[in-house]
Amino acid sequence: MDKGKPQLPIKRPRFDNPTMSIRGPIPNGPMHPRPLVALLDGRDCSVEMPILKDVATVAFCDAQSTTEIHEKVLNEAVGALMWHSITLRKEDLEKFKSLRVIVRVGSGHDNVDIKAAGELGIAVCNVPGYGVEEVADSTICLVLNLYRRTYWLANALKEGKKISGPEGLKEAATGSARIRGDTLGIVGLGRIGTAVALRAKVFGFNVIFYDPYLPDGIEKSLGITRVYTLQDLLFQSDCVSLHCNLNEHNHHLINDYTIKQMRPGAFLVNTARGGLVDEHALAAALKDGRIRASALDVHENEPFSFTNSPLKDCPNVLCTPHSAFFSDQSVTELREMAAGEIRRAIVGRIPDSLRNCVNKEYFTAAYPADGMNGSGYPYNPMNVHSTTIDPHPGAHVTPHSTLGDANHLSKPESSEVDMTSNMKR
Repeated sequence: MDKGKPQLPIKRPRFDNPTMSIRGPIPNGPMHPRPLVALLDGRDCSVEMPILKDVATVAFCDAQSTTEIHEKVLNEAVGALMWHSITLRKEDLEKFKSLRVIVRVGSGHDNVDIKAAGELGIAVCNVPGYGVEEVADSTICLVLNLYRRTYWLANALKEGKKISGPEGLKEAATGSARIRGDTLGIVGLGRIGTAVALRAKVFGFNVIFYDPYLPDGIEKSLGITRVYTLQDLLFQSDCVSLHCNLNEHNHHLINDYTIKQMRPGAFLVNTARGGLVDEHALAAALKDGRIRASALDVHENEPFSFTNSPLKDCPNVLCTPHSAFFSDQSVTELREMAAGEIRRAIVGRIPDSLRNCVNKEYFTAAYPADGMNGSGYPYNPMNVHSTTIDPHPGAHVTPHSTLGDANHLSKPESSEVDMTSNMKR
């Protein structure tokens, strides 16, 4: 310290809104409890534990709603991992008292109110880079099944039908079409949409796409064609494939009105989000023959059941159980990437250290690291806070949080806790 210079008091910004709640830094460091991270809607933490065990205590809740989450998690969890079987709206997020970061174990985040989370100072992240190859491969597989009728022909044989000769094949394979020269229209040219476009070109498709968020010139680098309205894409496409996120602006993007803009007898494939398609409108179009056939891996209501679906009596519909992303490799990769994002939040800054924060606009610029390692933090009138955590996780010896009276959490070597003791089943 330079004794010759007067020390000025640190000024704190004034609150423009005195009702705002400020969430402090993730508690860590040798003088603080180990932070608690909770897997909200699952039990298996085997992949996440090796990544997080030296910096956090990990609990699993196996909950389908916040009413099933243990009070300790609601009060103390600073990080949360979640799949797609639980939904966090504003009223749910408000139940968490210490939550600082949520990582959606997947690419979508429509089951989290990211606006409400941002206003509460909670960073929301996703994992957009996993399973690109699997979803793209699955999409092409579904497209090929629609064109070549493979799924229906295989089922016909399995059901005992004998198909032989031109007349028999003509009846069984009606609707089969040649791929080369047809136009595949891709809605949303992100990672997966791009991978689908490159694969489709190999089969001879003329590929067009609609994505209002991409800069000009992308089409030239990929050798495909861009259209600038959804109506143009639907009008020109022999097969439409959806690859965009679901939000309040594109719910039921495919509806009775937009289906009427499609070419008569076109195919429809959806491996993105179920809410993009109005299944009642699709069912009517399939029955009327306006859409020749459709393949859906995602559905408005999941887990999907034909019994309760408007598609139950539809011809020419192929449904799979939200499985396009799945492979042994992709699921491991997904979980590792999600846990890595949580780790970056604990040992780094929020949101600066996060690679895939989807509500970063709610956060102000990071403060300097001085004095922020659990010892204090500046007030933030924007209801958000970037934190620095102890970079030397080896200093942590014992988890201090307890469940109930003296039911201590597990040892740091495993740091995995079952928080399902009071769950509804």
